[in-house]
Amino acid sequence: MTADCRLVLPTEIIYICYVLNYLMMKQTITVNIKGISSFAADAELRSVTDRAISSLRMLCDGTGRGSEFTGWLRLPDQAVNETAAVKACAARLRTLAPVTVVVGIGGSYLGARALTEALNDPFAPKEHTLLFAGHTLSEDYHAALLRYLDGTDYNIVVISKSGTTTEPAIAFRILRDHLRNKMGVAAMKSHIVAVTDARRGALHDLAVSEGYETFVIPDDVGGRYSVLTPVGLLPLALAGYDIDAFARGMLDMALSVREGNDTPANIAVTYAAARNTLYSIGYSTEILISYEPSLVFLAEWWKQLYGESEGKESKGIFPASVTFTTDLHSMGQYIQQGERKLFETVIHVADSRNKLVVPGATDNSDGIGFIAGKRMTEVNHKAEAGTRLAHIGGGVPVILVGMERIDEYNLGQLMYFFELACAISGYILGVNPFDQPGVESYKKNMFALLGKPGFEAERERLEKQLQGRG
Repeated sequence: MTADCRLVLPTEIIYICYVLNYLMMKQTITVNIKGISSFAADAELRSVTDRAISSLRMLCDGTGRGSEFTGWLRLPDQAVNETAAVKACAARLRTLAPVTVVVGIGGSYLGARALTEALNDPFAPKEHTLLFAGHTLSEDYHAALLRYLDGTDYNIVVISKSGTTTEPAIAFRILRDHLRNKMGVAAMKSHIVAVTDARRGALHDLAVSEGYETFVIPDDVGGRYSVLTPVGLLPLALAGYDIDAFARGMLDMALSVREGNDTPANIAVTYAAARNTLYSIGYSTEILISYEPSLVFLAEWWKQLYGESEGKESKGIFPASVTFTTDLHSMGQYIQQGERKLFETVIHVADSRNKLVVPGATDNSDGIGFIAGKRMTEVNHKAEAGTRLAHIGGGVPVILVGMERIDEYNLGQLMYFFELACAISGYILGVNPFDQPGVESYKKNMFALLGKPGFEAERERLEKQLQGRG
C-alpha cells in the first residue's frame, strides 16, 4: 500500500483546489539555521539537504519504509471537513458533566495534553475540566483521581487502538468500575466515548457490546502522528478550543511543505537536514527549548515523536527538553560548559497573548530600574537572544524555530511541521520512522513478572536475574 499525498479527485478540481488553497494559505512557522554555521561545513549541509529532499519525495511517493503508516500526511486535507461529529460529541459530553477523564498513554495522550496545556489559562476557572489517566501505573495518582471524582459527575474518553495496552487498560477498568458504582450500568454508557480501531480489538469490541459512542483511529496512522484525528481533536474540543483553526493550521502547513516543495527552501527539509548534519559530526543530543512554561507538554509530545521514530538500529538523536529561563538556573551550567555533544532547537514565540509592563519603583534597590516600562515579552526575548549567543559561543549549535503566537492555528502549523520533518529525518537515518519494536521489551518482562499465563519459564529466569543483582 502506498501513501498518496493528493486527494482522489478529478485533475481539474485538484488543480483549482490547490491554487485556491495556495492563495489563501499562510505559513507562520520559520526556521533559522544561522546558529549552526560555525559548526557544520556548507558542503556537508548541502549533501544532507539533498538526502532530505530525496526522503521527502520517497515519503510522498509512498516508497519508503513503513509507508503503510503514512495516512497522517493526508489528514489535514480531510480533517477540515470532518470536525462536525467531534464538536457534536464534545457538546453532548459537556452537558452531561463538568469533568472528562481522558485515558491514554504515549501518542494516545501526549498530543491532546500538549495542546490543552499550551492553550490553557492556568489560573482561570474552567468551563470544562480535563483530567488524564492511564499514562502512569502510580497507585497514588489514580487513588487521588478517584477521590476527586467521588465529588463530581464526569465522563470518560478512552483512547487505544487495541484496548490492551497495560496502563490505560488498568485505568479504564478502574474508572469504569467507579462510574458504574456511581451512576449505574445504564446511565454510565452515555458518559463513555471510545476512540479506537474501526473493526477489531478489545476496546472496539467492548464499545460495540456496551453501546458507547466511538471514533476511529485510522489503520494507517500511528499514535504519535495521530493528533489531527479524534485522538487529539476530541479532548481539544472538550476543553473549549477551536479545532477548526487547529485543522486549518495543519492544512496550511501541509500545503506549504508537502506538495511540490521538494527544495532546500522547504522548512521541514531545512530542519531535518540541519539536525542530521549536526548528528553526522558528533552532536547526538538535541534539546528542545522554549521560553514559555505552557509549552512543557509540547516538548513531551516532541520527545516521543522523535525518540520513538528515530531511536532504533543503534541510531538516532537523543531528544531532551528544558524550559528557559527557569532551567537556566539548573541545567544552564551544563549546557554552557558541559560535554560538547548537544545542540539546541529553540522555539521562539514572537508575541504573547497578554500585555504586562515592568513597573517603576521609588528606589532601585533590586538593580533592575533599567527594565522599568518594558513589556515582559521584550525582557523574555532579550534573555532568549542573550542565551542563544552565549550558547553558540560556548560550542552549542542552535536552530531557531519561530512561531507568531501560541494559539490553535499556529500550534497546528508547528505540529505538522515537526511531524513531516521527523519522517524525513527517519529516512535520512535509514530507519523506519513509523514503527517502535523496542517498546515491547519492557512489556514482556513486566507480564512475566506479574504472572501472565504462558510466561512461567521467563518469570523464573527474570526473578533469578533480579535476585542476582541484589
